[in-house]
Amino acid sequence: MRDSERPRLDRIHDYLCDDPARRLPGLPEQAPAELHRLARISRVNMLKFVVSGRVQAMYVDGYREPRAADNVAAWDVWQRNRCDARQIGVHRAALAYGAAYVTVLPGTPVPVLRGVSPRRMTAAYGDDDDWPKVALERTHSGWRLYDAEAVYLLEAGKGSDGLAAVGSDEHGAGVCPVVRMRETEDLDDEVVGVVEPLIPLQDQINITTFGLLVAQHYGAFRQRYIIGWMAEDEEAKLKASASKLWTFEDSPQEISVGEFGQTDLSGYIASREASLRHLATISQTPAHELLGELVNLSADALVAAEASHRRAVTENQTVMGEGWEQALALAGTLMGDEPDAAAEVRWRDTESRSMAQVADALGKMAQMLGVPPAELWEMLPGVSQQQVERWRAAAAEGDAFARLTSTLQRQAAPAAPAPAAPAEV
Repeated sequence: MRDSERPRLDRIHDYLCDDPARRLPGLPEQAPAELHRLARISRVNMLKFVVSGRVQAMYVDGYREPRAADNVAAWDVWQRNRCDARQIGVHRAALAYGAAYVTVLPGTPVPVLRGVSPRRMTAAYGDDDDWPKVALERTHSGWRLYDAEAVYLLEAGKGSDGLAAVGSDEHGAGVCPVVRMRETEDLDDEVVGVVEPLIPLQDQINITTFGLLVAQHYGAFRQRYIIGWMAEDEEAKLKASASKLWTFEDSPQEISVGEFGQTDLSGYIASREASLRHLATISQTPAHELLGELVNLSADALVAAEASHRRAVTENQTVMGEGWEQALALAGTLMGDEPDAAAEVRWRDTESRSMAQVADALGKMAQMLGVPPAELWEMLPGVSQQQVERWRAAAAEGDAFARLTSTLQRQAAPAAPAPAAPAEV
């Protein structure tokens, strides 16, 4: 299994790497060294930008049960494992290769969550698509084999091509503690990620850029020629090329002076822009970001331009969110505090919207629908869960002081005079 999937994963990795030594496909070895230098700088890595555009819009910001304002206890596992940063690598690998993995193992004081690239782990699944039967991970020092009972440490056996077990640790999870994070779901075809389908377009962009650089290097400047005259030495040739006015002595031969037209580069530039537009359409990436044509866009126009991108990100969040919920639920089980099966991860809102429009909409929800303002704080774009919790704590503290102040004022107020007794008749 690992041998069958390695060529595809390595090919995707090569396209995502900015390797200046990688040659363009189709350029022969016998080509001049000058062409090879132009080929090395003609690689415009747009696939890496496509992946980063989605990764930078996907941040898990909470994990809570229905009708609960606070995160469940398993969220402490996320924070202690610094998954605010580690999730980026998991999302990047899942989007690029189609899948990534997260291991959940017992630890002190909380279980340990670690992301693993599919280039370093191979998992074999049976009838249960949620948990693998066995998974093999390549580490810096050897191999790890995971199953439903333990984690086995393996090393290359001496004098053979096999692996030998050198130790094992029972994890007590009851399942193979490896969670697969998929880019999307497809019941018919294999999920390959966002990079592999775009490789032909990336090759087109590189080849067009190479043609542009060659035309610019060799033909973008006007070249002059003289027929019937030869410079005596290099100094005379340089002097003639730099002169504004050329004069020649009487010669029995007819002397003609002319120039070649410069190469028009607009066709190359238009071709590359067309390929970039195709790439933006197929990958659901905002075209203005690939082309750099962001000029005075209003908030509504920006939202419309990013609508397709937001739909793709929402699909990825829906699928990967299930993976994170599966990993955090297993972590809670290892802690002895299994969360509700309906608990969901919360994604940070990174959509481009005007803050004035958002504030106006939330204000109307609070006034007209009676929604508590504290419940609307999470809908503010760019606000993290930690900020919301600080605001709630500050609001609660403010209310407590207000109640205490009111109580003290009532106690310090002078007692009201007793009503006068009725006069006797």
